[in-house]
Order: sequence, then structure tokens, then C-alpha cells
Amino acid sequence: MLLGCAALAVCASLAACAGDSGPPVINWYINPDNGGQSRLAQKCATNAGNAYRVAIQTLPNDASQQREQLVRRLAAKDSSIDVMSLDPPFIAEFANAGFLREFTGQDAKVVTDGVLDGPRTTAYWKGRLYAAPFTANTQLLWFRRSVVAAANVDPTSTAFTWETMIKAAERTHRTVAVQANRYEGYMVWINALVVSAGGQIITNVQAGKDATPAIDSPAGNEAADIVGGLARSAAAPPAMSNAGEEESRSAFQSTTGGFMVNWPYVYAGAKDDVKTGAIRQSVVDDIGWARFPAVRPGVESRPPLGGINLAIGAYTEHPEYALDLVTCATSLRSTIDYMLDAGNPAARGAAYDDPRVVAAYPMADLIRTSLNEGGPRPITPYYNDVSTSVQRTWHPPANVRAPETPEETARFMSDVLQGRRLL
Repeated sequence: MLLGCAALAVCASLAACAGDSGPPVINWYINPDNGGQSRLAQKCATNAGNAYRVAIQTLPNDASQQREQLVRRLAAKDSSIDVMSLDPPFIAEFANAGFLREFTGQDAKVVTDGVLDGPRTTAYWKGRLYAAPFTANTQLLWFRRSVVAAANVDPTSTAFTWETMIKAAERTHRTVAVQANRYEGYMVWINALVVSAGGQIITNVQAGKDATPAIDSPAGNEAADIVGGLARSAAAPPAMSNAGEEESRSAFQSTTGGFMVNWPYVYAGAKDDVKTGAIRQSVVDDIGWARFPAVRPGVESRPPLGGINLAIGAYTEHPEYALDLVTCATSLRSTIDYMLDAGNPAARGAAYDDPRVVAAYPMADLIRTSLNEGGPRPITPYYNDVSTSVQRTWHPPANVRAPETPEETARFMSDVLQGRRLL
């Protein structure tokens, strides 16, 4: 016998009747992936007894375009934005503008329990939790074992630096693949170099537009020496200034590939390329990995920190269902499943002990360490201005020189933040 809600004394919080119109639709705005978030959404809705349905809305590939689309709609108080997959640097801006619902009390504990230190820091603004860490990406150094042997270097040593790597590549007539197109991936590389050298791109971020550009520093100069030095060296891949993640991967897997910094998905990508016949198994067998290279000998690097945080829109009409979706999607089991499905590392540390993860990613423990000790990009509500200022003044990489480039960046960034120049 079926009973309507009117016949029940109390309806479960996630099983309210939806009448003839069916259960409410929760819109989840996602970064493009292989369909893993859509499959995860369906699982979460099923686990909730189909009390809600999830409609996947796919954002553009570029992180800046994702931000722009969401900001415009949230500024208009669009209630259809229930859940968002956000690049961590945008959390501060969205939270500061009042676009996100805060996680409090037990809800905050549930979505942060067991999350690694690196990704956890990216979910807060002014001490308040505005996002649930979902995936937590980091970059590793990938190298060809045969090239390392020929160059007689040890990429796992704390003495192995960017300078060591570039010289090893030159000696063996191989390349160092990086992401140096004028996009967010380039900012990721530059920021990792600066923080690995003990500096910051910008400080006093709580002051908003009055924050202090800090890239004009010894650390900024060391980063500039590496970027410009590689771009002008024989170790630079062709079209380095136009390279993103996939172009870097292609260069690394080619006959001239020697070293590469990139996200862990590249290992699964290489194995997939063997299946399609794009490369031989011998290429995969020749791939080794180590921590992101150091800037200074003996000083461990601060690897890049990326990933995706899930946030709930401030104007959603279904906050309880949005919360259920976020809680389900960011659970330990869900993030393990998503890591195996989509190849994006989980934010929770225990995921890297799962036998399936270890089998798929033999470098799982290194990924976890890199995430825990990674260096986040600047956490500021003006992040887009900060990032774009760096991208513009550091491109093309062959023109980057110390101290001129860091000095120019600091001036340009200050002018942009103060409204004296437009991006």
C-alpha cells in the first residue's frame, strides 16, 4: 500500500514527497571530466532513495571561463545553481561575495574528516568553511628511467633541482616538459617555483585589493631564472610557450622526452595510449616518478596543489538536498571510486591505502605526501586578478628574466588591484 506525505506524521528529511512534478532537481555545475561526476551523482541520488534528481551542467574547460560563467549567474542570485565544482583558488572570491553557503557544526566535520592538510586549507575563507574538498590534485616529476641512467642523476634525491634536471636533459639531448601556455596551468608552475623557494606571490591577502604583491623577491627571481632558463635552453620542447597538460604529455612520451612535471592522470593516460596503439608498452615501462623538483638543493619543494572543491550556492532553493549530494560525493568511498573512474586523486588520506588505488597508482604514497605538503596558490578574493597579472607578465617564457620580470609583475599587479590598470 502506498501512502502520500499527508498520511505520514513525519517525512524523512531526504524523502519528502514531490507530488506530481516529481522529485526536485539539483543542478550540479561541474568541470569537464570523463563522465565520472555524472555517474557519481546518479549513485548519490539513488542512495538518497531518489528523493532528488541531479542534472549535470558542464562548464567550459578553462578554469577562468568556468569562474566567469558562475560569477555572472551568482551575481544575479541565480537559484538554479545548487552545487558547484570549483577550482580551489576561487573559493575565497565566491565566499567573500556571499555566493556560497557555509558548512557549520556536524556538517563541517563530516566533509573535512580525514582530509589531507593541503586541500583542507583551500576550503576556508576567513576561518569559515565554504567548500568540501572533493579531489586534490598535485604534480609529480615524471622521468624516463633510461634518460636518468644515461645522465647519471637521481631525481629522488633532495639534491636534485630544476637546474640539475635541465642540465641532465641537455646532456642527453632530451626535453623537460612543462605547462607554459598563458593559462592557469602556467600560474600553477610559477607559484610552485616561488613557494618552493620560500616566497609568496602576494601577501597580506586579508586586505583584499590592498594586499601586497610579493613576487619581486629573491624567491621570485629564482623562479624567473628557472622559467626563462628552461625556455631558452636546448631542453625546452618545441612550442613550449603553447603547452598545456596534454601537449606536455605528448612531448614526454615522444622519442625526445626526458622529464615532465604534470598531474598523476598522465600515468593512466600513458597506459591507455598503449591500448590504442599510440605508444608501446616499453614507454610506460620506462616511466619513473619522484617529488616535484626542488628549487634549492637540500630544500624540499612545495608541490603544486590543485583539485576540485564542492560548494553549495547561496541562493539554492534545496539546501538540504544539495548538502546530501555534497556529503555523498565527497565521502571516502565516493572519492576512491571517482579516483579509479576519472583518475583524479582523492582529498582524503585514507584513499591512498585502498588496495585498488595502490594497484592503479603505484606512486599513491608519493601523491599523498605531495598533497599534504603542497603549496596552495594565493588564497584571496582577487585571485583572478593576481593570476592574470602573473600570466601576462611572464609570457612568453623565453622573455622571462630576473629581476626585471618579477619587478614588472609586482607593479602591474598592484596597479590592477588598485584599479589603475585593466586586465
